[in-house]
Amino acid sequence: MKFLLTSGGISNDSIRNALVDLLGKPISESSALYIPTALYANPNGPAMAARLIRGETNTAPFPDGFTSMCELGWKSLGVLELTALPSIDEKCWLPLVKETDALLVEGGDPLYLCYWMRQSGLADLLPELGRETVYVGLSAGSMVMAPSIGEDFVGWKPPTGGDRTLGLVDFAMCPHLDHHDMPDNSMANAEKWAAGMPVPAYLIDDQTAIQVVDGVVDVISEGHWKLFTQE
Repeated sequence: MKFLLTSGGISNDSIRNALVDLLGKPISESSALYIPTALYANPNGPAMAARLIRGETNTAPFPDGFTSMCELGWKSLGVLELTALPSIDEKCWLPLVKETDALLVEGGDPLYLCYWMRQSGLADLLPELGRETVYVGLSAGSMVMAPSIGEDFVGWKPPTGGDRTLGLVDFAMCPHLDHHDMPDNSMANAEKWAAGMPVPAYLIDDQTAIQVVDGVVDVISEGHWKLFTQE
């Protein structure tokens, strides 16, 4: 599996070009499944999910330069709701996941997303998907790939407690760096958060993405970012 871990989605040409390169074909010839689950732990989550699926980005949480991953011109697009999967037969969804070109994992609450990734079985499936599959994360959808997210990002609390996430990459991420609507995400605060993390941490703004292919990490950016490593 290949990863494109973004802060604000496919927000500029560099990130879009990286997505096309990872797919190995145009977006218009590619299939995708959109996973909105992380939104539901946020206030007004269901309405936000509906707007993003419809491509109404003017009413999305961060409208400046924000593009819904659903409106990129996919050949086919489906919605995969993780909370439904434990109650239905795998044959209703598993073949589709294995056949799709891209998984588009929306932002919201990273621990709520992590919980349902595990409960649904998707977390166990991800490492088994072929190299052709591209995982595209946005905010929480990116953070959930890290080993942990840090106490600063804990909102919804899982039954087991803690801040542990999936650990499919060996670094952590702080998204929305220096976003004008998120004063707590200043560089100074992000560095304090990163200093408390047990792994290297990328601090990235909404014009930046982290690409991971076969363990090799590349930063794609038209904005600003910083890699914080513990001494």
